[in-house]
Amino acid sequence: MAKDKSSYQEDTLTRRREDLQEPPMYKVLLHNDDYTTMDFVVMILETVFGKNTDEATRIMLNVHNQGQGVAGIYTREIGETKVAVVHRMARKNQFPLKCSLEKVS
Repeated sequence: MAKDKSSYQEDTLTRRREDLQEPPMYKVLLHNDDYTTMDFVVMILETVFGKNTDEATRIMLNVHNQGQGVAGIYTREIGETKVAVVHRMARKNQFPLKCSLEKVS
């Protein structure tokens, strides 16, 4: 006996939902250098990554003391956009600040 139309639709919806997965996440890393000012890094963390001043200062000090720090965790596309914005703002202000993506393991 054939299935009715509504049964086929339910099977399709169930199958599609099962195939969906969370996208992989990426850490956006800021890297220390000897030229970019601490104030500029805090401003980047506040404006690009939406951090409050205390959190931005904590991350900036971690970057300064450890060589790098996590600015945020995002999907790849959002992370790539944030990296590009940071690089554009740094170049515009004549700083060599580096930012990169690292897949969350």
